[in-house]
Amino acid sequence: MPRWLSWRRPRGWGHINGFVLGVATVLFVAIVMFESAAPANVVAAYGFVLPILLVAIVRSRWLMILTVALCIAATYSGLLRPHKPGRFVAAVINRSVVAGVLVGVAYFAITREERKAREEEARADLLRANATLAEVKDALNRSERLAALGLLASSVAHEVGTPLHSIAWQVQSLAEDPHVTADMRKTIDVIDTELNRVVRIIKDKLSLTRQPKRAYAPLRLDELTQSVVTLMKPSFIGKAVLLKADLGGEASPVWGDLEQLRQVLVNLLTNALAATKAGDEVVVVMGRRAATLTELEERRRAGQALAETMITLTVRDTGCGMPEETVAKAFEPFFTTKAVGDGTGLGLFLSREIVASHGGSLSIDSAVGKGTMIVIAFPTYLHPIADGIAGA
Repeated sequence: MPRWLSWRRPRGWGHINGFVLGVATVLFVAIVMFESAAPANVVAAYGFVLPILLVAIVRSRWLMILTVALCIAATYSGLLRPHKPGRFVAAVINRSVVAGVLVGVAYFAITREERKAREEEARADLLRANATLAEVKDALNRSERLAALGLLASSVAHEVGTPLHSIAWQVQSLAEDPHVTADMRKTIDVIDTELNRVVRIIKDKLSLTRQPKRAYAPLRLDELTQSVVTLMKPSFIGKAVLLKADLGGEASPVWGDLEQLRQVLVNLLTNALAATKAGDEVVVVMGRRAATLTELEERRRAGQALAETMITLTVRDTGCGMPEETVAKAFEPFFTTKAVGDGTGLGLFLSREIVASHGGSLSIDSAVGKGTMIVIAFPTYLHPIADGIAGA
């Protein structure tokens, strides 16, 4: 069967087919009635060419065969009517000529429609190929930019290393000052911790060209989240944005890399802060849900323990929100709606990669003017965690 017989017509083509077949049927009936009224006039039988041409538009071979058969049968039916003596043979010849013309017209009409169908399909294939080429080109550009990021990280590490060491020495000197109060010492400890984290992040970026060994260990996601909320709270207070955390009273054990998960939470809260204004609020909620069949199957294929419970962390803000087209591109590397210099477009991309490497998932739900909700889900760690192992 030719390929054009299964060709997908544009939307609404079914109505056009019905109209065309209706017109063809009316013409067929009219010609048959005219033939019945004037059986000796074989010229009217040539009118069957019109319904044949109309049926060809529908591009159905079996319908065309049926139409040609009916038209030929109607053409020869005129022989059943009375004829003048000696005119029967001439009538057979004339109507056979008409039948031959009808078959020829049907063949050329089918051939023409088949050629048109091949041309349309070739154009559609070309459009699909162009779209695929554009996607591959975009993926190649992203790969090149990620490779450039690795080179950039190497150069930045050399440039930033010296001032970081100078800052660390100054912080250490402040910590040894006998006049430092208890509150000041807490602030100095936070600065020292974050400086060490910056150093570790730089080392991780320098390892982009090789597979670094992850420091996976059991940890409590609720305590890790609380430490990040405490760290970020001054920034929210400075912008007059309310930051709340509902982490529940039950421990939330997961298996993961402490620094990587801290990076994810900081990215999410930083994005939430950027999307809100004074008077808005950001809420962090910890919860649990049953693992889906898809999640269980993925862990089974990976040879991992089948955790039937997932720990969820929801970051919800009442900020500006995002349109659907922005949400669709949110996880693309280097995509950002922030002004030049305010963002790299790598935060959500890296966050989802980190969450996925921990066997979890990250999803976004956003609406313009209503805010954004990001939900992370991690498989529950199946073994008890000793007190003191936390995300501090």
